[in-house]
Amino acid sequence: MLQISALHSHYGLSHVIQGIDIEAAPGEVIGIFGRNGVGKTTLLKTIAGWVKPSQGAIRLGGAALDGLTPDRICHAGVGFVPEDRRIFPGLTVEENLSLGLLQVKGRSSRDEKRAVEGIYDRFHKLGERRHQLGTTLSGGEQQMLAMARVMVGKPRLVLIDEPSEGLAPMIVAEIFAIVRELREQGAIILLVEQNIHEALSVADRFHVVERGQIVFSGEAENAGDRERLLKLIAV
Repeated sequence: MLQISALHSHYGLSHVIQGIDIEAAPGEVIGIFGRNGVGKTTLLKTIAGWVKPSQGAIRLGGAALDGLTPDRICHAGVGFVPEDRRIFPGLTVEENLSLGLLQVKGRSSRDEKRAVEGIYDRFHKLGERRHQLGTTLSGGEQQMLAMARVMVGKPRLVLIDEPSEGLAPMIVAEIFAIVRELREQGAIILLVEQNIHEALSVADRFHVVERGQIVFSGEAENAGDRERLLKLIAV
């Protein structure tokens, strides 16, 4: 289980996250919706350790994550796909992927090689470009690499921030297919996404954030909940 309780975080004097509570079970996709600037990205960064929480608790499988450094949170089984993808432009595709392998300690070189080859079987374009530098990839290919880099570490919790932004519809469909695969593998997924229709197609439940607080929670398959979500986002 992921358990987030009374979470607060600040940027200096700016109180961005103001008491958020979220619970999620393995194999669940939780959509995080809201207008720009309401704290969605800060929420993910706080869970990932990029922003230090000022109050509250974050627990994954009963173990506390709040206050840990980003590398320790990563080793605890948390993968983060940030909005800007954070592909290392001076590293090749394979070298970028190898960073994802660092999430799992104690793997044999044979297991690591098998994991990377499994990624290439799933992402043929990345296999074809394994020796290319990250800076030479298209936007869609960089997003796939960012997702693949997380997948190779087999995380228990995946934080995904605006994966479809600026991408062609065909690439967007592929990105959401990857989200479904992660869910089928038993990962918990928190998904921040402006494409409400696509996000609801993969989400089990959702929360609407406004001024750093959850103002509405609903079921993705409930028509009434979806209607209220669209009204809140449109305000």
